[in-house]
Amino acid sequence: MTEIFKILVVNPGSTSSKLAIFNNEQMVAEKKINYSAEEIACFPKIIDQVDFRRRAMDEFLSEQNIKPHTLSAVVGRGGLLKPMQSGTYRVTPQIIDDLKNSRYGEHASNMGALLANSFTKDYGIPAFIVDPVVVDELQNIARYTGLKEIPRRPLWHALNIMAVIRQTCREEGFELKDDNFVVAHIGGGISVAAIEKGRCIDVSNGLESGPFTPERAGALPTIELTNLCFSGKHTESEIKKMLVGRGGMVNHLGTSSLIEIENRIKDGDQKSKEVFEAMCYQIAKEIGSYVAVLRGQVRRIILTGGGAKCPSLVESVSSYVKCFAPIHVVPGEDELSALAMGALRVLRNETEPCEYPA
Repeated sequence: MTEIFKILVVNPGSTSSKLAIFNNEQMVAEKKINYSAEEIACFPKIIDQVDFRRRAMDEFLSEQNIKPHTLSAVVGRGGLLKPMQSGTYRVTPQIIDDLKNSRYGEHASNMGALLANSFTKDYGIPAFIVDPVVVDELQNIARYTGLKEIPRRPLWHALNIMAVIRQTCREEGFELKDDNFVVAHIGGGISVAAIEKGRCIDVSNGLESGPFTPERAGALPTIELTNLCFSGKHTESEIKKMLVGRGGMVNHLGTSSLIEIENRIKDGDQKSKEVFEAMCYQIAKEIGSYVAVLRGQVRRIILTGGGAKCPSLVESVSSYVKCFAPIHVVPGEDELSALAMGALRVLRNETEPCEYPA
């Protein structure tokens, strides 16, 4: 009889927490808790919210009639930590210390490990994180830019990208350690990754490089950007907001909604059509560059994220890159399941937990 592992998952966002219970691969309960700006504003730092959000997790377990001590593991979204290899990590005192002190940056996802670890402290339940955005397995030559002061650094949708590759391998009978993939996660931010035999050897930074996105500017002409920064027309914070949050389609069209843009195109809006096609063109161009990184040896090109739910986007991008490899589409992102499966692989002894860098 298959052993049942009961896993509690927490994915904290800036104004919400997503919670779920899994019995092995099956999600048996899910809840999204939204927080008002007023509720969040009373906490000076993000990590000050941990006890507040933990109470919501306790209430969720109570609603499901689950006693905390019956859990097999608690897994949280990984936060801003040291660069690390892809995998599942047991939450350690060093991880907790780095997150509590915001040593590598402050972000809502930092609470994931802290919330999971609170159950270790109270009940001795194993706590894990899986594939945080700081996963760094780049080959050394991928780190260089034309300025030694500014090396390339990965910041990408590692959790979903690695999960959809594993899913694709299961569905199509491939071996993660034997095959190569190019994956484009298309959402508010876009990451395009070259995965060589299970390792991400190069990836576009989802915040500051690659194609422009629904809300991010992507790579820009550097001299023109410098001129804009020193024009006196914008403050530093305004420039940063233009790059992340108010860039991309928001800058061109005033919205980041692909549904709204598709409706405009159907109504004959030529500007919206051109900007949409320009984004698809840039996504395809980025995919092509990562096919080159893998010397053309690519088993599948995978399109995922919320943007992969948009048929016209998938059709447009595919028209450019289907010549390289078959296209596999995995719409949306299932982060809760990806986190649970990362913990489950360790609980089943299918893989060893990775060691957080010293």
